[in-house]
Amino acid sequence: MLFSGTYVPLRVLHNRKGIRLSPSQLLYTGANIDCRIVSLSRSFASRSSEKKGETASETKKDVSTIEDPFDAPTYNIPEKPVTFVEGASYSLIILAGLGIAAAAAYGVFNELIFQPKEYKIFNMALKRIQDDSQVRIRIGSPITGYGQESRNRAARQRIPHRVWTDEDGVDHIEVNFYIRGPHGAGKVFCRMFKDKVEKQWKFTSLIVQIMSPSPAQLLLESYVPA
Repeated sequence: MLFSGTYVPLRVLHNRKGIRLSPSQLLYTGANIDCRIVSLSRSFASRSSEKKGETASETKKDVSTIEDPFDAPTYNIPEKPVTFVEGASYSLIILAGLGIAAAAAYGVFNELIFQPKEYKIFNMALKRIQDDSQVRIRIGSPITGYGQESRNRAARQRIPHRVWTDEDGVDHIEVNFYIRGPHGAGKVFCRMFKDKVEKQWKFTSLIVQIMSPSPAQLLLESYVPA
């Protein structure tokens, strides 16, 4: 007899106790055999799929754990240690930069806040000359002043001067500079003293020597102490 593709001879089929089985019992037994075969096949298939899944997951883990040498962070690169000579040279460069910055700041601060005496006298004398009609007639207006006849800016800003104190303790200063207008130029000789009572600078003499267009000498201030 054939049950679901399995040939089972009727005469030799017995159960576990050795009792011969009837046709209906054989049919039931064949069905049970088919069910067991199907169950075993499904169990084997499920175990195979589980093994394949575990193998695929292990492969993914192995791939993920492999480090890419090109993706390594840059901070893992060992740095070259700084030697004592290099550190000292860097310190000297920094100190030199700070010194230059401090000198520049001091120069600006000194020029803007603590104006030297010669510049103060220069400004006072130039203002007096700019307001004088005799000078304006000869060289024109506006009138500018500068320290020396040079294209060098620093030289033009440097005012030749001389400072001294007399036997009475009075401070004196002398400045010389150049002036120029639209129609001519000249040279200025100025002397001033600081009044001990009023604590202000006053003119001792202010002479303007016109050099162009026509030479002339003008005495704008003259003071003789009593």
